[in-house]
Amino acid sequence: MQYVVQDTSQEKDEPLREDLRLLGRLLGEVLKEQEGEATFERIETIRKTAVRFVHEADSQAREQLEATLNDLSHENTIALVRAFSYFSHLFNIAEDLHHSRRRRAYQRAGAAPQPSSIAAALQRLKSHAVGAEQLQSLFSYALLSPVLTAHPTEVQRKSILDCHRALANLMNRRSRADFTPEELVEVDKGLKRIILTLWQSSEIRSFKLTVKDEIENGLAYYRYTFLRQLPRLYNDLEDWISRDFNDGKPFELPSFFRIGSWIGGDRDGNPFVDADMMLHAMRRHSAISIGFYLEQLTKLTNELSQSSRWIKATPALLTLADQSPENAISRAEEPYRRALSYIEARLNATSSKLCLFLTTPPATASLPAYGSKEELAKDLATLAESLIHHGSKLVADGRLRRLRRAVDVFGFHLAPLDMRQHSGIHESVVAELFERAGLEDYRALDESARIDALLRELRHPRLLRSPFLAYSDETAKELAIVNMAAQIHRDYGADAIPNYIISNCGDVSDMLEVALLLKEVGLLSQDQQLAINIIPLFETIGDLRACGDVMQRLFTIPQWKQWLASRQHIQEVMLGYSDSNKDGGYLTSNWELYKAEITLVRLFEQAGIRLRLFHGRGGSVGRGGGPSYEAIIAQPFGSVAGQIRITEQGEVIASKYTNPEIGRRNLETLTAAMLEASFVDHNDIDDEAPAYYHLMETLSQSAFESYRALVYGNPEFITYFQEATVINEIAKLNIGSRPAKRKAGGSIADLRAIPWVFSWSQCRVMLPGWYGFGSAVKAYLDQTGEDGLAKLRAMHANWPFLQTVLSNLEMVLAKTDLSIASRYAELVGDQALAQRVFSQITTEWHRAVEMVLAITGGSELLGNNRALARSLKNRLPYLDPLNHLQVELLRRFRAGEGGEDIQHGIHLTINGIAAGLRNSG
Repeated sequence: MQYVVQDTSQEKDEPLREDLRLLGRLLGEVLKEQEGEATFERIETIRKTAVRFVHEADSQAREQLEATLNDLSHENTIALVRAFSYFSHLFNIAEDLHHSRRRRAYQRAGAAPQPSSIAAALQRLKSHAVGAEQLQSLFSYALLSPVLTAHPTEVQRKSILDCHRALANLMNRRSRADFTPEELVEVDKGLKRIILTLWQSSEIRSFKLTVKDEIENGLAYYRYTFLRQLPRLYNDLEDWISRDFNDGKPFELPSFFRIGSWIGGDRDGNPFVDADMMLHAMRRHSAISIGFYLEQLTKLTNELSQSSRWIKATPALLTLADQSPENAISRAEEPYRRALSYIEARLNATSSKLCLFLTTPPATASLPAYGSKEELAKDLATLAESLIHHGSKLVADGRLRRLRRAVDVFGFHLAPLDMRQHSGIHESVVAELFERAGLEDYRALDESARIDALLRELRHPRLLRSPFLAYSDETAKELAIVNMAAQIHRDYGADAIPNYIISNCGDVSDMLEVALLLKEVGLLSQDQQLAINIIPLFETIGDLRACGDVMQRLFTIPQWKQWLASRQHIQEVMLGYSDSNKDGGYLTSNWELYKAEITLVRLFEQAGIRLRLFHGRGGSVGRGGGPSYEAIIAQPFGSVAGQIRITEQGEVIASKYTNPEIGRRNLETLTAAMLEASFVDHNDIDDEAPAYYHLMETLSQSAFESYRALVYGNPEFITYFQEATVINEIAKLNIGSRPAKRKAGGSIADLRAIPWVFSWSQCRVMLPGWYGFGSAVKAYLDQTGEDGLAKLRAMHANWPFLQTVLSNLEMVLAKTDLSIASRYAELVGDQALAQRVFSQITTEWHRAVEMVLAITGGSELLGNNRALARSLKNRLPYLDPLNHLQVELLRRFRAGEGGEDIQHGIHLTINGIAAGLRNSG
């Protein structure tokens, strides 16, 4: 297979063209060798025809392509699907490598810092007269935390991702090293070897993922990227601030940047997460962190060979060395190696204490386990202080400095694990506790009476739970989970489980119910010390509109403010992007989220409480996705202020964090955005704000009505959705441990937001990312004419919020292909129904395109983002045939043909289309 990037003459893109030609050639060789010359030639013909159709708009090529695809045998169909899917993955790898190459080229050329880099952010802060003291104050309470969640739309197996990673590493080496011709041949053989392994491996799982599988998948990114790159980022940031803000004096950062996880703690809708699973997750987390520390200690032992003949170690260091179990004569003059042996022995004892059993400690070692990460950090600090004492600061600032930071960030728990459960479950558990304790009928109480009853019990020192009573399975399970959280706090420290999130939180009693459960296990003490943040999740449009009222009433409760005093006066609030989008559509969801943040900022300022927002963003635009930097700086000023958490979901986790260099860049981008958003008001529209807000309210209401009329008001819509998308096939795909629906039922409301968005992306409609916008703007312009358009253009020019909304909307409009979507509409049994619904979708898409271009002043979609437009166009020759074949396979499968083989083929097309679209799920 040969490959040429079209529509670009830019010399800087030549390395990308070369990489794609190489990878295409190697894939073609593997295809020819494994499937035969005839199959290879057939696939090549289809590829060339697809390229001609996409890049030359050749209608004859389209007819030829459709005829050829329709005549393929099942075996040739599967070979074509696999070939095009794999090239989409190879394209992604090459494109990521090229982005890294371009960044390095900018840096080598001494160009100005790129936007969204920490260097650019620090320059901006200096221009706004931000000094070292202000930075130190911010970092004293700051928290930046991307949180990995088990909400997968990543259909790749870990084995396949490992091959992708190996291929990316080898391509990276190839692009940087000065190989001899013989060495280059060997490298290319290595690339082909990986591609051959991929071809002979199963791309998708033949088994249902378990929670344990999800835990292991999540842990991989700590090994790939976080454990090494995050300490490096801390060190670089300290050095930059020291140089540019602190006159060269040392600047010590607290560990404000932490990578969180939901995997193994999020049980909302997942019956497989229980107390034992949470403990398993924590033990696996701990094993990864302690295993990494032991690995680094071994490397330090090899590096720190300093002899007491030539250096004078500090007394504290010699005390550690004297306690070492290492008594070999060869170590007599090497105090650092003996001290490291002591630290290693204690760390091994810690591993055994936590039931990790990573290694077998030496028989001579009977040293005590570390009681906390602080004890280990103190010993490592002793090493560093001694090195600096005798002039080896350069040595101390290498691996040892990174290890010290890693210990502070990751501790013995690796990642803060969030707990999450639905408010309805808490209500049921509390009601049963009340009933079994002989108290009032909790379910029969109104909200005011519930609050009174809960506060009464929270003040009372006695417990409601009795070891002598039997409880329902649900209540027993929930009590066991909070009891396990308390045990994990004792064994791994309070940082191990710092947060409890309440899904579908609609009132104050929902918060107090969790407080009562925490009190039952000692995580809320009688002296008003709250050991875990209690966090409401506001998900629907109604929830977002009511969140200010809920929090205001909560803050009138003196006990609650006492508990917050034990949490640095910080209250976290989580906002749901995907469910609010499914509920109200793209424009309304974004606007209601923005308004909710403004409301919360004002309310928290009045209450004297620090606000931390947790953004439940997904990978796709329909679930709140899009570029993280732009999204963060577009937040209302005051909503970040050094405190922000963001979910990382689905295929985005793999694309951001599998490659360490790209992972580092993404971590840096988040840091830069947090710093800028904390000090610089990018939404400085004070004079125009009332007019802008009023206009957005008008557009939002109109978009909401349009979206709801289609999705919830049209009784034909659910039939169209179920028959014209792959929603039912996705439910059978092994991409997650939890069901696709929250509960049995055929309504859109019952469906989880992830398969909802994923289904629309597969049929190339992307409806959740744009529907309703076109109608709203057109209705406004029909009333206001050119004056209204001028106002919208001014808003877009001056307001980062609207810029981000329209940029993301334009991207999904560009990824929409109504010609392909029409083929999916043909799958609907009632074609008259299909045409009625599809015509509404088609009309609205054209409106949306017309309106977004009118506001931005563009002549075509992505006209201001040529790189993305070029990338998308060069993927289409591989995407479009996959969609065509998916439709054909769906038709056969639903007609009862082929059975499991056809279903497997459908799942392969889902994999390939997701790879080609990237942030689609």
